[in-house]
Amino acid sequence: MSIGFETKNEILKTDKEKNISKKFYIESYGCQMNFADSEVVASIVSNHGYNSTTNLNDADLILLNTCSIREKAELTVRKRLESFNKLKNNNKNLKVGVLGCMAERLKNKFLDEEKIVDLVVGPDAYKDLPNLLEEINEGRNAVNVLLSKEETYGDISPVRLSSNGVNAFVSITRGCDNMCTFCVVPFTRGRERSRDPKSILKEIRKLVDSNYKEVTLLGQNVDSYLWYGGGLKKDFKKISDLRKKTSIDFSKLLKLVAESFPKLRIRFSTSNPQDMSLSVINTMSNYENICNYIHLPVQSGSDKVLKAMNRQHTREEYLTLIKEIRKAIPDCGISHDMITGFPNESAKDHKLTLDLMKQIKYDFGYMFKYSERPGTYADKKFDDNVAEEIKKARLQEIIDLQQKHSNYRTMQYIGKVVEVLIEKESKKSNIQWSGRNQQNTVVVFPKGIYNIGDFVDVIINDCTSATLMGLAIDYSKK
Repeated sequence: MSIGFETKNEILKTDKEKNISKKFYIESYGCQMNFADSEVVASIVSNHGYNSTTNLNDADLILLNTCSIREKAELTVRKRLESFNKLKNNNKNLKVGVLGCMAERLKNKFLDEEKIVDLVVGPDAYKDLPNLLEEINEGRNAVNVLLSKEETYGDISPVRLSSNGVNAFVSITRGCDNMCTFCVVPFTRGRERSRDPKSILKEIRKLVDSNYKEVTLLGQNVDSYLWYGGGLKKDFKKISDLRKKTSIDFSKLLKLVAESFPKLRIRFSTSNPQDMSLSVINTMSNYENICNYIHLPVQSGSDKVLKAMNRQHTREEYLTLIKEIRKAIPDCGISHDMITGFPNESAKDHKLTLDLMKQIKYDFGYMFKYSERPGTYADKKFDDNVAEEIKKARLQEIIDLQQKHSNYRTMQYIGKVVEVLIEKESKKSNIQWSGRNQQNTVVVFPKGIYNIGDFVDVIINDCTSATLMGLAIDYSKK
């Protein structure tokens, strides 16, 4: 029987009213993109009549937004699911859902492997959550892991979860076309596509009107952002010259956001060395409200390993890019991702990575030993042949060297004045504020007369390898 438009709306309305007393709880794992996606999910679920809760024991629906980038991340999720067994035994109506990359990678298998799971939803299927929730509430398992070539969730206003009212994520792209041999992202998040700049500006306008002070523009690869009226980046060469001339790339989007919201502090992540252009670097240097910080994953200092990883940059090209950044923005903070123990990595390759780090002296980094991910090119074609004890030893060398460089970078701030956006109370002291400077380094200082959301000039008088310490400058006394 077909359902007429008005009748169908009445049924959906009844479902929403039926769910109004139900509560959902959501946890996010992995990258910033997952945390931003959870805010989209929270909006969709809330609009379906559920109220959010931060108390796990109050929840009728538990959602885990998962990561598949490393085996350890997946093991963490599986252990977390095990901990819900007692909750499910005490509440027979409790439903558990797995979202995100792990859901996309395992698909229907997840329901067999994890008997506690009722719902499996991939990153491009969140708009189908209302239908899927009705399925599980009627006692049936529900799965949707279809990838999309268009979906960007640009028409959904995210619910800011656990927000401090100061910082927010704004997604500008989804998916990735780079096909690094170690990475599952192209398989779990699909092809690269960019979001309409009008919807990006609209979302940021709402944040500014709500007194947010900083946004981070997010994507698996923000530098490949390209808007020409819709479609995948790979189709750009097929369009007319006129549309190409009016297209908006990442440097133009950065400029547009910076000029539209001059009092807003702007960050972005993540960049890819092959796609970061001089125009992006120059735009950063031209606008004071764009933070002087770039997260620029390199993964290895060896050309042999970079080639095996299918990274589209060489060691020399990467070092040249770093020089261009330092030339245009001398005080730019730079961080990295590094993988050690990739298949066939030799002692010489490892030394090349250490040498690259010594040349750059990163502010900080995210360092990992190689973890074979099922379905990737590396999994299919390479033997995971670097011994575990060698991986651990090399990783420790990289971590120790980064600690030394981080300490070197923070020491450079002593005696200098930095602008800090207050984000929260310090973890170690309730009489101190904590925030970050433009270079993304944490700064703590006595609270004084200031409040969360204030921009404060702080003179630095001490540091650790990860944190700057200082005193706020009270200009009213001068």
